[in-house]
Amino acid sequence: MKNVSWDDLRLFIGVARGGGLSAAAAEAGLSPATVGRRMLALEEAVGRPLFVRRQTGYALTPDGQALYRRAQAMEAAARPVEAWLAAEGSHPVVRISAGSWTANFFAENFSRLWTAQDNFRIAFKTTEARLDLAHREAEIGIRNRIPDSPNLAARRTVEVAFAPFRARNHPPGDGWVAIAPEDASTHSARWVNAQAGIAIMAWANTPRTLYDLVRAGVGKTVLPCFAGDRDPLLERAGPEIVELREHQWIVMHNDDRHRPEVRAVIERIARLVADHAPLFAGERPLGAG
Repeated sequence: MKNVSWDDLRLFIGVARGGGLSAAAAEAGLSPATVGRRMLALEEAVGRPLFVRRQTGYALTPDGQALYRRAQAMEAAARPVEAWLAAEGSHPVVRISAGSWTANFFAENFSRLWTAQDNFRIAFKTTEARLDLAHREAEIGIRNRIPDSPNLAARRTVEVAFAPFRARNHPPGDGWVAIAPEDASTHSARWVNAQAGIAIMAWANTPRTLYDLVRAGVGKTVLPCFAGDRDPLLERAGPEIVELREHQWIVMHNDDRHRPEVRAVIERIARLVADHAPLFAGERPLGAG
């Protein structure tokens, strides 16, 4: 086996984590084509296929999953050194791992999470995949269940309700839009795919595209109420889907949660969502009452 560089392994981690070339390329400042060539060279160097390449993205093979676990451990070991080298004259960063809808809500309320007087910065890691907080891929994660790792702590916040939504001022129809089954990683996306006898008008591989299709009137889909009920271009297309209701948890590493900047952001997130608990619980639909 040829020598494998850490730079190529970092690119590999980015492709594996993002499920494709684009995010890893943007993070590394390279073109997707260059990243694709580097991944082919990495597969040649290790002598094993690492990815299943699809039109919707890159999925890991069993060998790719094995390498990803080992590369994550290397990344976690290197992170304290990188942070130490970058620390002088810089601000600490608090990374928040959250799904698309939660990240959008946090972005709209960013002033509740950070002010210009804070001596830290916030970095959003928006993904439907779960970043590994135990290996410190992020300082804070917003999750829908309590973690089972002994290295992680959790704080329960609000209940989240889900309902079907469609575009307002468009002729109502029975068609749906959905996340493609191979990309469905959330309970709500899998719920839509599990419904028998529904007509799927279009597929998407990301929540953002799904949202755009619904707003364009292509069909209806299931959204968390705190996302759909905030959008004046959307309306409910049916009652709450009670079986999808879930609790939201703030998850953090046992060590990181004692850092002052991480503790501050945790408290601010908890207060922000508590102040909007009726919205998260589906009690604030637009146009109701």
